[in-house]
Amino acid sequence: MNLPTSIDATQALLSSAGYVADRALSTVVFLSLKLKRPLFLEGEAGVGKTEIAKVLAKSLGRPLIRLQCYEGLDVAAAVYEWNYAGQMMAIRLAEAGGAVDRERLESELFSERYLIRRPLLQALEPGEGGAPVLLIDELDRTDEAFEAFLLEVLSDFQVTIPELGTVRAPEPPLVILTSNRTREIHDALKRRCLYHWVDYPDAERELQILRTRLPNAPEALSRQVVGFVQAIRKEDLFKAPGVAETLDWATALVELDAVALDPTLVIDTLGVLLKYQDDIQAMQGGRAKALLDEVRSSGG
Repeated sequence: MNLPTSIDATQALLSSAGYVADRALSTVVFLSLKLKRPLFLEGEAGVGKTEIAKVLAKSLGRPLIRLQCYEGLDVAAAVYEWNYAGQMMAIRLAEAGGAVDRERLESELFSERYLIRRPLLQALEPGEGGAPVLLIDELDRTDEAFEAFLLEVLSDFQVTIPELGTVRAPEPPLVILTSNRTREIHDALKRRCLYHWVDYPDAERELQILRTRLPNAPEALSRQVVGFVQAIRKEDLFKAPGVAETLDWATALVELDAVALDPTLVIDTLGVLLKYQDDIQAMQGGRAKALLDEVRSSGG
């Protein structure tokens, strides 16, 4: 599928895959696609940053290549490594066969036959239907050394393999980077990207998301769920629930055949919405009921 040619078309494209984006997010996604610049998304966990890459790949019919970042991530896991077991086997077979042409053997050992492609190298190769979508997820979990390595990839869309030379993408992949902002990302990397802060949605958009992703949920229940989640995010919590938790909670309530919230149901299912015991305890003892009463009195 061709890339969208306007902001409205981008918004419609995301919507077609079930992602309800506001105008600002649709604009920066359009510009990222138009300018062929990586898009760097920051925001709290669970607000839909990763989902952007998934829906882009799905709606554009492009392969999604995901690099999940973690502390200690290195080039071998992110770009490429050699198949050492295969190389050792080839050496033993060559030696067992008699005289060995060492120069020829070395050339064969460090050829594409023994090259294991990891996500970044895979993303530089042409795919069916166009360049793939490359998701570099939770970049803040890596260290600065890996960030520095990414500069070449994101600037020139190429990597250098000493034994084979430089591999350059014939068409730049569509790159989405995400961060939960557990640490600051270096300015040098940010300069290579377009930036957008993905915030919690307002009540209207969150209800629209819920209707889109969970159309079988009763309308009254959906309104109360959104109203309660919006209210609980204003509480002094260690981790406020994201959109992902809203969807999980609504799904769980539908599975319990709920048509509306009541204090007992909220308390019994808080573990779907909140992930820290201190936060759950803070909502018990009447606070959850008080919030629910506020939601009901406001028409939720």
